[in-house]
Amino acid sequence: MSSPTRSPRHPAPLPDALTSLDRTLVMGVVNVTPDSFSDGGRWFEPAAAVAHGRELLAQGADVLDVGGESTRPGSARVSVEDELARVLPVVEALARDGAVVSVDTTRAVVAERAVAAGALIVNDVSGGLADPAMAEVVARLGVVYVVMHWRGHADVMDSLERYDDVVADVASELAARVDALRAAGVRDSQLVLDPGLGFSKAGSANWPLLAHLDELRSLGFPVLVGASRKRFLGHLLAQDARDVVPPEARDHATAAISTLAAAAGAWCVRVHAVPGSADAVRVVKAWQSGRRPRKMDPGQDHPPGPVG
Repeated sequence: MSSPTRSPRHPAPLPDALTSLDRTLVMGVVNVTPDSFSDGGRWFEPAAAVAHGRELLAQGADVLDVGGESTRPGSARVSVEDELARVLPVVEALARDGAVVSVDTTRAVVAERAVAAGALIVNDVSGGLADPAMAEVVARLGVVYVVMHWRGHADVMDSLERYDDVVADVASELAARVDALRAAGVRDSQLVLDPGLGFSKAGSANWPLLAHLDELRSLGFPVLVGASRKRFLGHLLAQDARDVVPPEARDHATAAISTLAAAAGAWCVRVHAVPGSADAVRVVKAWQSGRRPRKMDPGQDHPPGPVG
């Protein structure tokens, strides 16, 4: 891989209304599945999913991520036909509304059909490993492509958690994916990297990745952080180490991670509950603005001290 460059604020191409935002973006999750770990199929019907997407936009989401296949640990795969039937009507309706839509899929045919329906981003939790045709499709379509660190499908991923140094290993494996995608014709400007929190990673393996986002950003690409309602937060918040708090009780912790990720320069945070994270990224932007060097009065050689 070529020498690292400074991570750009936004990948390309995306609408000017989005790329003009000089802050971390918020991606709201729209699960069109009957068995999601986070919301239990509440938005499974297309009309309900579209209404939920519109609600997330009103709450401050910048992007909507529409997915038709659960990636909860142990879940079985759905057929291509079922996935297409779930996501296409929702993508099309939300894109027609003017929303920036991402399709959450590991299948090239679903990605291609969703882009034709109006999606501008392909969010692939397998980083192109699950479907060899994905790289060619993404290269040809020229859309933004989120490359997540992945070692296997949901039914086997927990058995694949073996790391010497989780930060170095994840960075190395993502760099290898970038090289493979470049070889297939995908442009650097299209790429976003995702450390894959919770995927083949138990609780303790996730925190170093969050604490060292700078090492992932040093690869030279925008970074997406998807910690929302993940198992490692459920274990962290439990009073008893043998217990776990339910997914919806993890939203405050998710917003805290959104704050930290934004402060660390993440391009986007992917969340189920939008309001807390929408507030968080705006607070970080204001805080960063407040850290700029202060103007001094003529003749002063240092900022004025406190009055008192």
